[in-house]
Amino acid sequence: MTLQHVVHPAEIPGSLVAPGAPPILQATAIEKYFGTARVLRGCSMTVFPGETVTILGRSGSGKSTFLRCLNFLEEPSAGVVEISGVRVEADPLRPRHEKASARIRQLRLHAGMVFQEFNLFPHLSVLGNLIEAPIHVKRLPRKEAIELAEGFLAKVGLSEKRDEYPSRLSGGQRQRVAIARALTMEPEVLLFDEPTSALDPSLVGEVLKVMESLAHEGRTMIVVTHEMAFAREAADRVYFMSDGEFVEIGPPQNVISDPQDERTQDFLARFLRA
Repeated sequence: MTLQHVVHPAEIPGSLVAPGAPPILQATAIEKYFGTARVLRGCSMTVFPGETVTILGRSGSGKSTFLRCLNFLEEPSAGVVEISGVRVEADPLRPRHEKASARIRQLRLHAGMVFQEFNLFPHLSVLGNLIEAPIHVKRLPRKEAIELAEGFLAKVGLSEKRDEYPSRLSGGQRQRVAIARALTMEPEVLLFDEPTSALDPSLVGEVLKVMESLAHEGRTMIVVTHEMAFAREAADRVYFMSDGEFVEIGPPQNVISDPQDERTQDFLARFLRA
């Protein structure tokens, strides 16, 4: 099945994508094998500045693997990723010492990652977590990094927690810190890997509220999620993945409310009954 982008995202009502804007991210024909198991089957994605894209699908369909291939936390078996003009081709024979090559490091500077399990440094305070990368990776002066970090802590509603350590925070607070940490690197694209899946249901809302705010202010985001309400309300486009391939792409009112592919229909029917 060949999938086409029917309209430029700027033509979708309510989209913050500028008319005629060129893509900020393009992933082309991404393949991934783990041994003989083919996990991704020629997946392609185009994302425009200011666009929020959600990836839906069953557990094990390849969503998180695809997301990790975008910044080469997983080395694709084949394909090309380009973010903000930085192009990296898959090379499964790339030696281990080249996994963090200059080209891949440059690509990662343009794509901030928010993980399921927060991945905060437990020995650093909240502020310490936020300023670590700007100081050591981007070489920002400490004073400038602190000012930047404090601004993003205010954005996620955690200014009063700047001197606390992760162990003293709730799961929702830790995930909000993780979002602020990603923002301090000022990436062009934010990648979210099921950011609410490790949270108690009572804490999910506070994280989604921050993410919805980022979407509405025009941050470019790719979000792997099972949060259907977020996909409906915040996404410009939805990619539905089944068995390692994208089988349906479109605005949420099409993919979620009126899916055409049987696999999407089956997933939504089961999901909404759950």
